[in-house]
Amino acid sequence: MKRLMIAAGVALLTVMSPATAMGLGEAGELEAARANARAGGPVSERDKELLERWGCLSGTNSAFCRRLEHRDGRHYQRSSRRRYN
Repeated sequence: MKRLMIAAGVALLTVMSPATAMGLGEAGELEAARANARAGGPVSERDKELLERWGCLSGTNSAFCRRLEHRDGRHYQRSSRRRYN
């Protein structure tokens, strides 16, 4: 019985480990994809899918993110200032 309780405790600690609490879901994948794009590193197919769906962070200097920005028409330019006399 004591061994069963120890095995159950180890199994519980394995399930509740920090790796699962750090967000291995889609949010964690998205942050990893954004980090790869910010670093200018290779962007995998999964990273491309996530970045197309959720977008890159502003100021990301990645060729893929620049293409996304121009494709969506989201490239921002400062409008001219109006002068009132």
